Amino acid sequence: MDGANFDLKEEIRDYWSKRSETFDLAFGHKIAPGPEADAWQEPIRAALGPRPKRVLELACGTGEVTRLIHDLGHEVTALDFSEAMLAVARRKHAGKPRLRFLFADAEQTMEPDETYDAIVCRHLVWTLTRPEETLKEWFRLLKPGGRLVIFDGDWAKPKPGGQIATRLIALIDRLIGADKNYDGALSSRHARIMEALPFGAGLRADALAPLLKAAGFADIQLQSHAPIAKAQRKNANLRNKLRTFVYRRFILVCSRLLT
Repeated sequence: MDGANFDLKEEIRDYWSKRSETFDLAFGHKIAPGPEADAWQEPIRAALGPRPKRVLELACGTGEVTRLIHDLGHEVTALDFSEAMLAVARRKHAGKPRLRFLFADAEQTMEPDETYDAIVCRHLVWTLTRPEETLKEWFRLLKPGGRLVIFDGDWAKPKPGGQIATRLIALIDRLIGADKNYDGALSSRHARIMEALPFGAGLRADALAPLLKAAGFADIQLQSHAPIAKAQRKNANLRNKLRTFVYRRFILVCSRLLT
């Protein structure tokens, strides 16, 4: 990794590698079986259809979304550029067929043209250092007719109603202590990384859609994240229930049209 983003990319890699140690303990990352898993899985199922597909999951992390895609019967390549994250994911999914893990950069995968029927990523786009070039890279990887499914959000600032939830979370932190697994002592690093990113001031679906169109994608559909947030609240404690109200989250699905 060279060029102006070399130091930033290495900082991002190191940050997420350290997060791998407790990532599944942090609310919003581990996906509980049952209603929450079903809610995350439904947009993937709807976008990919019932027939088995060849799917690339970008920034797979510890393999939570990997499980959801694989359980639908698809052949999955799960990619991440943190070896520490991949080590956790490999342990979770040891011995499974139709699944390979790939140590590579989601911004420059080095995979062949038109290899995949679908690409899925969760909480990745906001971290991109070269979003325009990266979206073109993802378009290149898809077969004609392929689908791209993006789960993401504006993590830079609370939405208007989320400010109340943020204050209540801060109050709970003061009363019972901070949640050690929710970014923990690395939060200052997280903030520094965000400041250096193109989407550091916030990622909005209405800003991302034109970039997808410019990269060649069509049939861009904005879907609500509300069913996932509702499912997350079912078994969450009060602090984590409040967290589902803080940020503006979204799902975008788009296609590489048949030629």
